[in-house]
Amino acid sequence: MSKFGALVMGPAGAGKTTFCNSLIQHLQLNKRSCFYVNLDPAAEDFSYEPDLDIKDLISLEDVMEEMGLGPNGGLIYCFEFLLENLDFLTQALEPLSEEYLIIIDLPGQIELYTHIPVVPTLVNHLTRFGSLNVSLCAAYLLESTFVVDRAKFFAGTLSAMSAMIMLEIPHVNILSKMDLVKGSVPKRQLKRFLDPDASLMEDNNNNHNPNPDEDLPGGADPANAEFVMGGGSFKKLNRAVARLIDDFSMVSFLQLDVQDEDSVAGVLSHIDDAIQYHEAQEPREPNDEVDYGDDGMMME
Repeated sequence: MSKFGALVMGPAGAGKTTFCNSLIQHLQLNKRSCFYVNLDPAAEDFSYEPDLDIKDLISLEDVMEEMGLGPNGGLIYCFEFLLENLDFLTQALEPLSEEYLIIIDLPGQIELYTHIPVVPTLVNHLTRFGSLNVSLCAAYLLESTFVVDRAKFFAGTLSAMSAMIMLEIPHVNILSKMDLVKGSVPKRQLKRFLDPDASLMEDNNNNHNPNPDEDLPGGADPANAEFVMGGGSFKKLNRAVARLIDDFSMVSFLQLDVQDEDSVAGVLSHIDDAIQYHEAQEPREPNDEVDYGDDGMMME
């Protein structure tokens, strides 16, 4: 029996949990079943209580206290512990039918899926090597305010591309918090960031500095952030990153405003297409009804 899921990830502050909440609300309004999995061992406040929470297995606070680790080291330890206890996931997800959309909320430490093979190993268990056989799509969120700083935007885009290569599953990249840039960034300019290419960085360099390859002025303090960020070497690095992304031509973005129901529906439709959700569904009778519990989550 097929299962379907979305792996929600991205850097800290990108709005992953807020997107999960909006997605759950939209699914409920459209009478679709969902199963919410929290895999952030540091998360505490939820608008919708997770159906499965990693903190029932291990919490970051306990790891930091007992192992003497910092936040990043503790988080890696939590995921390594999860990989040693994958039955925790399997037993909860095994009974789910193909009608459910499994929403998996990941923490914001991008090194988990770009630098070390922790999340890729988890994805392999969910999709290929385990018994679950989940058709999984990654939803990578990047905050739309990054477009104001193009170097920062391309760094975020590079992390999205790295995740695409590491995970090897269908990918939907999303510019979140679009409400924060409406009115401050012209629509025509914003559209250029949906399919990023190297010309964005070239235009930015030409607008700010007619000699983009000029390095630090004589006598400048190399430890001064302002000089470093404006130096020729830094700009050369940014142009190289932009050209690398342009050469691969893998990354494009959808726009997301969680306050706009149509925006959430548009992103969900791309996720559904990527995992071929609707092709596996049986036609529902017009009189079929879906019951919800007191907590608002769909009952089996």
